[in-house]
Amino acid sequence: MNQPRPRTPVLAASLVAGLAAAFAVTAIALPATSYAQALAPREVPAKTIPVPNSVSPGIQKLIAQPLSPVYNDIPATAEGWKAQVAAVTAATMKGVPALREALHVKSEPGVIAGVKVNILTPASIPAKNRNRLLVHVHGGCFVNGPGESGTVEAIMMAGFGGYKVISVDYRMAPDFPYPAALDDSVAVYKAATTMAKPKNMAIFGSSAGGNLTLAMVLRIKQEHLPMPAAIGPGTPMSDLTLSGDSFQTNAMVDNVLVAPGANCDKRADLYMAGRDAKDPMLSPLFGDLHGFPPTILTTGTRDLLLSNTVRTHRKLRQAGVEASLQVFEAMSHSQFSRDVNAPETKEAFEEIAGFFDKHLGR
Repeated sequence: MNQPRPRTPVLAASLVAGLAAAFAVTAIALPATSYAQALAPREVPAKTIPVPNSVSPGIQKLIAQPLSPVYNDIPATAEGWKAQVAAVTAATMKGVPALREALHVKSEPGVIAGVKVNILTPASIPAKNRNRLLVHVHGGCFVNGPGESGTVEAIMMAGFGGYKVISVDYRMAPDFPYPAALDDSVAVYKAATTMAKPKNMAIFGSSAGGNLTLAMVLRIKQEHLPMPAAIGPGTPMSDLTLSGDSFQTNAMVDNVLVAPGANCDKRADLYMAGRDAKDPMLSPLFGDLHGFPPTILTTGTRDLLLSNTVRTHRKLRQAGVEASLQVFEAMSHSQFSRDVNAPETKEAFEEIAGFFDKHLGR
């Protein structure tokens, strides 16, 4: 006796086809007015963002801090900027000796190639690092961080990573705009290559220091100098045109930089001194990144420069460069270097140190 064919597969096929049709994405040519509407900015309702419990108590305290009190304080004169820098420097220096002591790092001022530097040496250097040397370029939006106040990140790298570090105390705006900081940093690197083999060296720095790290490599390429074995630009100011998405999405969420066009960007304007922000030596994101050494980038999910960091990472990968991106939960700009006791701080610097260890010769 003939059995009727089961209809379930047919029904299932019909259902699948129907669902596929319902959810298919079809390319439709929109009228000009509809296209403009599709590209309209998105309105986001006001909301309260809690301090997450997914990070350590130390980082929670950083996240809970109010917005930087000077984020929109824009001095009208060079003297006003210098007074603001002096106040920040004095506040920073209150913690520097204790930081050095906690990480057992010695600091010595010096001059290399006519440029002021601070040399950071850990009490104990592992055998594998004894022929290695790091060059550090500090942050501060091209205006802050003179003298030892610019060595916090270098102290942490020396202490957590066990490397000897030369921190460049480069000339800064408003007295010395571009290219002074870049010239000084490249001069120190060039001299440092006579102290250690370039294959045993790395360059690192965050924020403006991240910008300078990248710009230094562009200059090193341009001048046909020997490349370092690796670089570590943290949350780099790699796009001074402020075109990245997170300049908007993280505005008023990042409690360090806070918003685009505020104090930090005005300091960057002092550095640029009217030059085109798209110049790759000012905004390295727009430069040719082919031939760059292996690179590790660091940022946080609340960082105003999250997009700067992500876009730099993608452009390096597109150029065939080995690039690693570490993104920390809920951190604002450079907060991975603001609490020496937070486990995330140790983790961030040990990640960078491990990346350098992988690529530096001995």
